[in-house]
Amino acid sequence: MRLILGTITALGLVLGLASAADAQAVGMQVVDTSGALVGTVTAVQGDNVQIKTDKHDALLPKSSFTTSNGKLLFGMTQAQLDQKIEEADAASAKAIAPGATVKGSAGTPVGKIDAVEGGNVTISLASGKKLQMPVTGVRGNADGTVTVGYTAEQLDALVGGAAGTPTSGK
Repeated sequence: MRLILGTITALGLVLGLASAADAQAVGMQVVDTSGALVGTVTAVQGDNVQIKTDKHDALLPKSSFTTSNGKLLFGMTQAQLDQKIEEADAASAKAIAPGATVKGSAGTPVGKIDAVEGGNVTISLASGKKLQMPVTGVRGNADGTVTVGYTAEQLDALVGGAAGTPTSGK
């Protein structure tokens, strides 16, 4: 019993330290293996760390970093990370096109993109209804599909109007 209680207490201390470390990580420098600056930590979100490079913000898993001399050590240079972000952004933009399958937050198909124009995307939902939303409300994926942060049911609730009538939603 004492061993179990001691283990639980130790676990609580470790978890408490992790939370304190998260708060202290904001503002921390991120460097590559040669010590060159990659960026700065701007936020800690769950198991991810948000990094600001010279050009971009990136949300990366905590497991991508090691602490070294009061800084976070990362396996890529700033230029390499910026390039990867730009490649991912280009692939995402390319995927957001008419005919692309739209997946909901659960990863299941919810419809297809009808049109992309004027900063908006029009989605034909599986229910037959149409939804128009800002293109910033969807994310293109490497497999050519697009993801929206809603389930099919939530999307249908957003468009509550008549089938086939484009409706603005968030």
